[in-house]
Amino acid sequence: MKVSDILRIKGGTLYTANPDQSLMSALEQMNERDIGSLVVMDHGELVGMVTVRELTQVLVKTKGNITQSTVRAAMDDHPLTCTTETDMDEVRRMMLDSHARYMPVMNKKTLMGVISFHDVARAVVDSQSFENKMLKAYIHDWPEGEGPDDAPKL
Repeated sequence: MKVSDILRIKGGTLYTANPDQSLMSALEQMNERDIGSLVVMDHGELVGMVTVRELTQVLVKTKGNITQSTVRAAMDDHPLTCTTETDMDEVRRMMLDSHARYMPVMNKKTLMGVISFHDVARAVVDSQSFENKMLKAYIHDWPEGEGPDDAPKL
């Protein structure tokens, strides 16, 4: 399974922020949309990600006073990325190794979408469920007289 399979199911809705936007407005946007991350874009290019993790770090650092903070001050300016052709096993490994919950999907310099750890987990569960159904159907349709009990004894 590839990242493109997840994006095809998930859809292409993207939520973005500007690096000079106030951090409070970014937080409000995340709250209103019930999302955990915003892609930070500047002049049409990905320049960072701001997630709940970065917001928490800034809140602790400023003792809750983020009224003067900008997205640029909080964002991860080198987010982990993948492509639409990245294999899901590789994405899982990358996300686990770096503790990333969100990953922008890039096609060269073009942002194609964002996948979350939740999206990856759902894709794995759906894939395993399909595989289990296929195996059960195969076992159910096993021809009589050709089961493991009918194998020649050595």
